Amino acid sequence: MTRIIAAFDSFKGSLTSREAGEAFRRGVLSVIPEADVRVLSIADGGEGMAEAIYNSIGGKMVTIAASDPMGRAIEASYLITSNGTTAVVAMSAASGLTLLSPEDRNPLIPNTYGTGEMIIDAARRGCKHIVVGLGGSATNDGGSGMLRAMGYRFYDAENRELTTTIDILERVDHIATEARSELLNGLRLTAAVDVDNLLYGVSGAAHVFARQKGADNAMIERLDTALRHYAEVTDKEGAMVAGAGAAGGLGFALHSVLGAEIRSGIDEVLTLLDFDNMARGADIIATGEGALDSQTLRGKAPMGVLRHAKRLGIPVIAIGGKVSNSEELIKAGFSSVHAITPEGQPLEEAMQHEVATKNMENLAAELFKL
Repeated sequence: MTRIIAAFDSFKGSLTSREAGEAFRRGVLSVIPEADVRVLSIADGGEGMAEAIYNSIGGKMVTIAASDPMGRAIEASYLITSNGTTAVVAMSAASGLTLLSPEDRNPLIPNTYGTGEMIIDAARRGCKHIVVGLGGSATNDGGSGMLRAMGYRFYDAENRELTTTIDILERVDHIATEARSELLNGLRLTAAVDVDNLLYGVSGAAHVFARQKGADNAMIERLDTALRHYAEVTDKEGAMVAGAGAAGGLGFALHSVLGAEIRSGIDEVLTLLDFDNMARGADIIATGEGALDSQTLRGKAPMGVLRHAKRLGIPVIAIGGKVSNSEELIKAGFSSVHAITPEGQPLEEAMQHEVATKNMENLAAELFKL
């Protein structure tokens, strides 16, 4: 019997991770009805990380009252795995860019307070290990909002408390920890990232990511300078750790202040899924995401799947909504690379949910007819 693992990241704007995998499965079964196709939902640390793991291995989704990046009341959800001691928190659930209107997008203001509320809530429920997925952020606050939710207090040189993002980054002189939550004691934290950016500089949080959050050139320079000052007060060496700039510097606060380990998001997800044991013995693995391109090669979910599959000696097919750099992807180790979108189909049409679903089914059927 042919045994296949389907482990897709989401095709953003078209298919969730689960939907992509299920469409692939239906396509395979249409030509090989007896095939054993197992669908695993995956993510690389950004939006949908908690839901992807829940869809693969279960657990309990917890919904709490939290603050959005502007301090407004919302509901945010995270996952507690079935062992009851590990939580998976996607920072985007409370601090994500999709929570803001275009008019709200000004990275001098939004903060990660809601992410801190989710972490503290998970610790309060008895979780001893919390994985924080860093991706899709609306923020550029260096994680200061998260720390405030945990009881850290920021003061300027005149001992005046600072509470807004840009004030903290530009003017902080010292940080008080007397009100730090005791729930953090003994807590193990992992920052799951899909980028390796530093906190500041040309490859830092402001220069690389702030524009998509609403910053103009002047704001980018101001934020970069402010993050340098923030790091000098907090942990200058930690600012140069790969991944410190993830999610607007949330990686920095998690690592430098809270002692979190920074890990590849997809590697952390695959570890939580026990992917190697699930995949062992498979004949082939199919993976992919909406766009297979140069960014894929920089550590996105399909590359993580490929790394694990290589260790197991299992060939991997890469499938995307669209594909560029296919030669480089083959050189990286994928056995073949395919786009689900038929040649000539307009992008707007191809991204419609029903069309993308049918395209995935059709491609899977064509591949396995062979």
